[in-house]
Amino acid sequence: MIKVLVVFAVTAGLFGTSRPLSASDAPQSSVRPPDDLNALEALAEKCHSILIAPVFESTPEEIQKTVDDAIARANREYDAIGKLTAGQVTFANAIEALDDIDSRLEQIVGRINVLQEAHPDPAMREAAFDATQKLQEWSVGLDYRKDVYQAVKAFAATNPQLAGEDERLFKDTLRDYKRAGLDLPEAKRAEVEKWRKELGLLENTFALNINGASTPVPLAGEELAGLPEEMLRRLKRRNDRYIVDANVTFEYEAVEDNTTPEATRRKLYLARDNRARAQNVPLLVNVLQHRSDIARALGYDSWADYRIEDRMAKNGATALHFLENLKERLEPKFRAELDQFKRIKAATPGQDTPDVNIWDWRFCAEKLRQQQFHVDAESLRGFFPLERVLTGMFGVYERIFGIEIREVKAPSKYVNDLRLFAVIDRKSREPLGLLYMDLFPRPGKFNHFANFPLVWGKLLPDGVYVRPTTTLLCNFPPPDQNGLALMSHDDVVTIFHEFGHAMHSILTEAKDIRFSGTNVPTDFVEAPSQMLEYFAWDKSVLDGFAADYRDPARKIPAETLSELKRADLATKATFYRRQLAFGILDLRLHSSPAPEELAHLNDFCNGILGQVFLPPDPGTAVIASYGHLVGYDAGYYGYAWADVIAADMASVFEAAPGGYLDEKVGSRLRNEIYARGNSRDITISIEKFLGRQPSVEPFLKKVGLQ
Repeated sequence: MIKVLVVFAVTAGLFGTSRPLSASDAPQSSVRPPDDLNALEALAEKCHSILIAPVFESTPEEIQKTVDDAIARANREYDAIGKLTAGQVTFANAIEALDDIDSRLEQIVGRINVLQEAHPDPAMREAAFDATQKLQEWSVGLDYRKDVYQAVKAFAATNPQLAGEDERLFKDTLRDYKRAGLDLPEAKRAEVEKWRKELGLLENTFALNINGASTPVPLAGEELAGLPEEMLRRLKRRNDRYIVDANVTFEYEAVEDNTTPEATRRKLYLARDNRARAQNVPLLVNVLQHRSDIARALGYDSWADYRIEDRMAKNGATALHFLENLKERLEPKFRAELDQFKRIKAATPGQDTPDVNIWDWRFCAEKLRQQQFHVDAESLRGFFPLERVLTGMFGVYERIFGIEIREVKAPSKYVNDLRLFAVIDRKSREPLGLLYMDLFPRPGKFNHFANFPLVWGKLLPDGVYVRPTTTLLCNFPPPDQNGLALMSHDDVVTIFHEFGHAMHSILTEAKDIRFSGTNVPTDFVEAPSQMLEYFAWDKSVLDGFAADYRDPARKIPAETLSELKRADLATKATFYRRQLAFGILDLRLHSSPAPEELAHLNDFCNGILGQVFLPPDPGTAVIASYGHLVGYDAGYYGYAWADVIAADMASVFEAAPGGYLDEKVGSRLRNEIYARGNSRDITISIEKFLGRQPSVEPFLKKVGLQ
């Protein structure tokens, strides 16, 4: 039952306080860990663990052979389990063996998935896509191996006396076979299997169409009035026109935030929200119908109920009620923010309409920050050179988690600027895992920010622990002609968030891959990383690395950061109402939409978005590029759900003597949340970290509702 959990970033500005960081606060180590990968691998072996730096396939033929070999081996291993008699079956040779197979398969799946999303060669991406589709279709068949299911049921019939993670693994394995439909009549079971295989192809194609979308928009210089000179220099030129790629997030956001002519913002918006429209709108109708059919065949009212059953919310109605309630709580503040935006737009030349349109909100929010709070997001870039941010962020995580992070030479790369880092425990000196970072955009590359696991933590039968390896795919502004890459403060928030996912993967101590790292309920998985976003708003944390690259002695003034926090709070309702719009849309799409809604799917979706946020232009189809509908389907609500948990967790750091740099709280975060993964009920882990029952009060305070 293989899967790849891709953890996306949807970040929002948050805030908090703590004490200043001094030079003596830096992590101290008397022994510098080796930066040679071979030496690290040898050290891991001494610690009874395995460190794996994957060798990426370099040709389409290698991709095909890798997948064919993996499938052949797994088939043999499944056959062996299926042949076990009732008297032979044990926890080790059936239940644990299935998790062992998954562990090996996920190393292939993760690697091929990264090649599909990020390889610079279109032929390699296409080969990886074909391989991923082959793996997915084959893996669906694994769920319907009746011989293996009989072995699992035979073990269940022995009434095994298990405890802890072993008991959890057994119960979840048995449940998964039932959720796949193994107890259905043969004809219905075969139909569900067929639908699931078809669904896998549809989903892969949907994602590939988004990544492959080409949306260059040629613009004259006067159309880009207001865009900072630094950004203008970065844009490609064709004759006398600048070329803005609406599919490249940082280019799109820079134009939407800063360009004064409304016509330009609308032009970019129309290009971005029509990506893959012709292919993906009809494709999505097919996806939704397949999901609804599968859910109903399995006895669920909707795909949302099926997907959410094993998450914190438990069902679609609970998740939808949560979003609707938060939407209503935000209504007065949202309307007040829109009124401010309207006044700002009315006072700005170059606007075509008096209304605040969906292509205006980012521009108006940025103007509000500049005019009312005297915050210029672009001017803050000078404080955040990328390399300095990375080094400083590493120092923060080193301190709170008791680790060291060192760059090592990657033995295999799929692109030249791919970088590899090792994470080492500061006390034991044990290598804990590896992290690849692919930082900059390229044509055909996944165009957002996400964590892609390559190797999951797993305890082998011989007692050796396989340490995790993961990859961050990012799209930060690349270095300019002078080699300087400057990040916005939003970028800093994003990298803190994404690196949190990487740490969640690497710091695991779970025995089984099923519970390892970010293999936690989808409506919790974002919470630790959303909590770590608060660090990027803290003066003491920022003073550890944020400095003007022209004058490193110059830090971000306290009053500037204070105004930045106030500006962030001033538009918080707008941010959340947009997020809630996509969350409600996601749940409505997966709550068995009526035939007439599917027949007019784009109008149905635009209507929901307009009710909750701002009306989309009738000529757009944002659902065609709503990538979360694949992999995070019926799960987007989890961002807001997890935000409530994240604010509560952040309040623990805020109350600690060391603030956000408190090592005792950091150790508790590592041991009670990251190390545990999903090896116990996640609510227990949350309460262990908090030291109390969860509360919604910190979140309400953070968003200005108290």
